[in-house]
Amino acid sequence: VDKDNVLAWDHHIAAPGVMDWYVWDAAPAMFPAAPKFMFPMLGKVGLATAGTPMTPADRSAYEGADDLPYAFGSQEVRYSKADAGVPVGYWRAVGHSHNGFVTETFVEACAEKAGQDAVEFRLALLRDQPRMAAVLKLAAQKGGWAEKPPEGRYRGIAVHKSFGSYVAELVELSVEQGQPKVHKVVCAVDCGQVVNPDIVTMQMESGIVFGLTAALYGEISFDSGLAKQSNFHDYQMVRNNECPEIEVHIVASEESPTGVGEPGLPPLAAAMGAAIFKATGTRHTRLPFKLS
Repeated sequence: VDKDNVLAWDHHIAAPGVMDWYVWDAAPAMFPAAPKFMFPMLGKVGLATAGTPMTPADRSAYEGADDLPYAFGSQEVRYSKADAGVPVGYWRAVGHSHNGFVTETFVEACAEKAGQDAVEFRLALLRDQPRMAAVLKLAAQKGGWAEKPPEGRYRGIAVHKSFGSYVAELVELSVEQGQPKVHKVVCAVDCGQVVNPDIVTMQMESGIVFGLTAALYGEISFDSGLAKQSNFHDYQMVRNNECPEIEVHIVASEESPTGVGEPGLPPLAAAMGAAIFKATGTRHTRLPFKLS
């Protein structure tokens, strides 16, 4: 990193493939009338045909990391399949969820290293990405990035493209009793032509709340090889009284429509982490956030 650019970006991802586990569950769902003895065979066929028209390539571990929009001097992204034997499945935004957090957290760290404002640093690297730059500017403007936040509050921002849509989110939070409390999230989304703005807004809001749960509580712990959590009574979710004020601003566009069901999630945790860094001076690179 120099004063205004990232000269080289090297990202090595080690993670399991979702499809390796998913096909065993998918086969009974797709072929419920098939005899049970056929399911293992169908699962093996699913794995053998991965990457063909029959079974799409499994990009779940590295999607959102292998096509960053930033004009880095050079970048290399590598993936090593590393399966720990713990079953994994799809969740909202799939690989974009963890990779959005990782990449934007490190872009934020690069901005700090360069001594630059986080928004201006990104905009310089998005010079060839007008739609991404536009949502970043809009979220910063609507969230009061250039203004001083209220006493005891801190702001962070992040941007990510997933499922063809561009989303930037600004988070305003405080730290109370050693834990982050999110007061407001400002979201800007460019998902092409919009037929029903209310649906877009609701999907962004729900993605933000889903991401907030992951950032604050989303952890599965193990004891003697077994997961301790089994359902919502012992896996905490964000509750109504914890939900922040959420603003959603939709960019008017003539581009083809793109996804809205999942793109609201990936920027949330990284924006939270940036605000937490301002509040505490510690940059957290693990989820959920544990400040004490």
